[in-house]
Amino acid sequence: MTMTPDSATSRKAFNWINGSQCQEGELKRSIDPATYNVIGHYPDYGLEAAKFAVAAASKAFRETLWAHDHELRARVLDQLACAFERNRDRLLEILSLENGKVKAEAAFELDMVASKLRYSAATALVEGGRAMTPKPGSISLILRQPMGVAAVIAPWNSPVILTIRSLAPALAAGCTTVIKLPAQVAQTASVMAEIMAEAEDLPNGVINLFFESGPEGSAYLVDSPEVPVVSFTGSTRTGRAISSTGARYLKRFGMELGGKTPMIVFDDADLDAALPVLEKALTVFSGQFCMTGSRMLVQNGKYEAVRDGLAERLRNVKVGPAADLSSDMGPLIDRANVERVDGVVEAAIAAGAKVVERGGPINVGPLADGAFFRPALLEVSDNSLAIVQEETFGPVLTIQRFADEAEAIRLANDNEYGLSASIWTRDVDRSLRVAQALEAGSVWINDWAKVYDGTEEGGFKQSGLGRLNGLAALDDFIEHKHIALKPGLTHR
Repeated sequence: MTMTPDSATSRKAFNWINGSQCQEGELKRSIDPATYNVIGHYPDYGLEAAKFAVAAASKAFRETLWAHDHELRARVLDQLACAFERNRDRLLEILSLENGKVKAEAAFELDMVASKLRYSAATALVEGGRAMTPKPGSISLILRQPMGVAAVIAPWNSPVILTIRSLAPALAAGCTTVIKLPAQVAQTASVMAEIMAEAEDLPNGVINLFFESGPEGSAYLVDSPEVPVVSFTGSTRTGRAISSTGARYLKRFGMELGGKTPMIVFDDADLDAALPVLEKALTVFSGQFCMTGSRMLVQNGKYEAVRDGLAERLRNVKVGPAADLSSDMGPLIDRANVERVDGVVEAAIAAGAKVVERGGPINVGPLADGAFFRPALLEVSDNSLAIVQEETFGPVLTIQRFADEAEAIRLANDNEYGLSASIWTRDVDRSLRVAQALEAGSVWINDWAKVYDGTEEGGFKQSGLGRLNGLAALDDFIEHKHIALKPGLTHR
């Protein structure tokens, strides 16, 4: 399958369905969040695109060998990895432009793609069932079969890697797929489609991709009886809503949802090592990351040093466009989110949070036209405040004291989220005690946001269902089938 990309000077994104470019729909503008300049146009055709995509994926599942040929799946996944590697720089440019990520962070996202695809290629080859003899004269076969059409609903904050993270195991399991991305990253999605089309052995209809500005296409995927499994990355509120809708068909949901990552700093922590990482835990992707380190819990003996050190570092963060290679942090995705995040900070201050570093929108100077927000640091003592309990999805950090290990664990766990946590201490025994006590799916010790292809990732409590990465990622897309045979015994 081949495609000819549109000219970069007249970007026009397209949905990709059944191996073909689809440009039907009302044309809308794609925006650079750093300048609010128009960078291209995209067709908004969500509901109809979703219908066509599901029909194409259903047909591919029934009529091609995809669900049955492990070697084909492994080969295509490797071809996809090679295609993303070949096109890395091109994808880097559009991701930075449209999503606002500074170049280093966009590269960080893209450089995880090929290895995830190759890991899933390996699992496609080793994936299989088992045979057993439950009693004399009987043989049982346990087959692991793909469920059918899998919907991959990914967000705008890290659109490439969060799509691939769900797509790769779905393909390895033998599912055909429909990817839905938000309109804020339509140009990036369109380039992804061109790249995936370079996989020469990929049957038409196995991967379909569309984007939309509204919820209609996503709602169709969740409600369609032809889509038995949905892999969703997004907010807990949306996750609850779609799982309620999908319950009508007893759909399988894999979900990575919201987070409110506690960063726990004990008195014996190495602050020279910790402070640069704690800063980046807040500012990477402009705080628009489910694992953003947004809650600092600091033991009394190091509290002032951490508070003042972080305040100084955050004041010196250079906010700017990705086009400026000296920028430390890019814009938020749009002005509406700048207004929303600023409202969260104002409400927190009104509720009793104390300002250490106010941060906020940049309304004057050369950055005033963009969606820029300087990082904020707020001191809190009440763990029930909304700023502590609710996901902000922006560069806003709270800092809070604790006296001892037990209080640190209590404060960290006093939250509906349980996606991730970070512990800073030189005491090995303490680090492992606390890690086991924390209600979180990923815990990093003297580090933050370390995720590997072969290690399972997902949330406790209201942060998700199922796991991505690792061998467990296949489980969201697999049904087990028992076949019982009775060949009898050989007479002796």
